[in-house]
Amino acid sequence: MNHQNQTFGFQPDNTDVKILNLLMKDARMPFTQIAKKCRISGAAVHQRFQKLRQTGIISGSTVTISPKSMGYMTCAFIGIQVNLTTSTTHDQVFQKISEIAEIVECHHITGKYSLLVKIFAKNNEHLKKIIVEKIQSVPEIISTETFISLEEGFIRALPV
Repeated sequence: MNHQNQTFGFQPDNTDVKILNLLMKDARMPFTQIAKKCRISGAAVHQRFQKLRQTGIISGSTVTISPKSMGYMTCAFIGIQVNLTTSTTHDQVFQKISEIAEIVECHHITGKYSLLVKIFAKNNEHLKKIIVEKIQSVPEIISTETFISLEEGFIRALPV
């Protein structure tokens, strides 16, 4: 496999890729179990894991919370068009958007919109309130377009 990290010149081998795949399926899998599946020692798994972290291939660890279990039943994506003809900068608008707790992702994009956000709301009425009172109330935002997710088809990590 030719997966090269350009920043550090490190190229994961097949065993590294297997370790990454196992960890992406279950980040809490013990190194001893990974070692058995990879047919290497636990110490070797630990060393490889540290190398993958040092090179930036593995970054951080998170706990994933189910939005629905927390009462957030509506997922939406919103394209945001920003008017930057004022003295306000793109970064200032971004800062205002980042303060809206229900927005869980924000991407700077090309095309018609400046930003694309992912938002979770308790229901459609809550979504409307967030859009009108929090997002569209930012003076530099000139338009939004909302796409409600009917169902998440799949989500996956990058292929390794």
